[in-house]
Amino acid sequence: MTNLPDDARSALMLLSELVEPGDAELDDLLDETGPIEAVKRIWEGEVPERLQRITSAAVSCTPDPAYRAAQIRAATKACGARVLTPDDPDWPERLRDLLLVCDADEPHVRPPRCLWVRGPHDLAEVCERSVAIVGARAATEYGQYLADDLAAELADAGWTIVSGGAFGIDRAAHLGAMARGGTTVAVLASGVDSPYPKGNVSMFDLIAERGLLLSEWPPGSSAMKHRFLTRNRVIAALTAGTVVIEAALRSGARNTARHAAELGRVLMFTPGPVTSTMSTGVHRLAREPWEARLVTRAEEVIEDLTGIGGPLASEPPPQRRPIDSLTEIEARLVESLPRGYVVETARLAAVAGLPAEVAAETLERLQRMRWVDRIDDRWRLARAPQP
Repeated sequence: MTNLPDDARSALMLLSELVEPGDAELDDLLDETGPIEAVKRIWEGEVPERLQRITSAAVSCTPDPAYRAAQIRAATKACGARVLTPDDPDWPERLRDLLLVCDADEPHVRPPRCLWVRGPHDLAEVCERSVAIVGARAATEYGQYLADDLAAELADAGWTIVSGGAFGIDRAAHLGAMARGGTTVAVLASGVDSPYPKGNVSMFDLIAERGLLLSEWPPGSSAMKHRFLTRNRVIAALTAGTVVIEAALRSGARNTARHAAELGRVLMFTPGPVTSTMSTGVHRLAREPWEARLVTRAEEVIEDLTGIGGPLASEPPPQRRPIDSLTEIEARLVESLPRGYVVETARLAAVAGLPAEVAAETLERLQRMRWVDRIDDRWRLARAPQP
């Protein structure tokens, strides 16, 4: 007789190690039998052929499922994590939206069956006002600066920043939020005890202290290529919208963008140089039938996330030039002086459409302000005009 886990949470933890998240066939079994009975049927081989095939190796290596579930519980406690299930009060309701868009032909898109969480916050609460910032790992300095600045301003406005913990745009977004004392959530493709990539370990330690590390895989799980794509649906579903900053045509960020669009979330992107391969995928979003919105500032992101009833983005501040500090008459004389030439007072007055005496008086004032130089009775623009 199979020794089964004694509670549903432990059974879900075990099943999350056994079968990749979002698997439709396992979810259907769970809906039919519940977690403990699902474990029993898998260990006894009383499941559909495909499910039996993908679990048989793990089952043969694990003769006692109850003992293995206890080991996963112990590893969870040892790394300071906790496990959430859809029945818990701090389970984010937005994740249930994945049921509305899951496609039988696409694997691993169902909602998570449980989540490992490391950090001091209530997951549902911090994700209530949250936005995803994602993009290229091989980001340019421009892209990293933009992600850092945007995340910092959004954090100042009380928004949680959600990203994937990778190098490049993800890292810049997480650090930008924490630099302003904001909350950030890193959705991982590995266990919360060993976040990937290892080069971001100091950042992950900070996130565990000030934000949240989140994973669908139990402690000890390694990052794998397919898991990055699987976790992207969680990044998109958790948040009110997604901002893509730099992405190649084939990239995980575009995969997240597609999930966001299918879920009806607000999809946004920031522009980059048309000559940059790191912006090719971002610009392509504007040509997809996803109604992606171009944003350049946090105010615009917030406007798009909150809708008509929310705060509207102010106009960008006008760019001021040194000449803007001059009076109209002063500016007319300065603009009438051809660069590199000297001009007599009377001729300059005629070009500017001013009386000669007014021009002469104004030019003397401009000389004191170091806008013009006097050479005998003629004038020229100063080499280094002052505002």
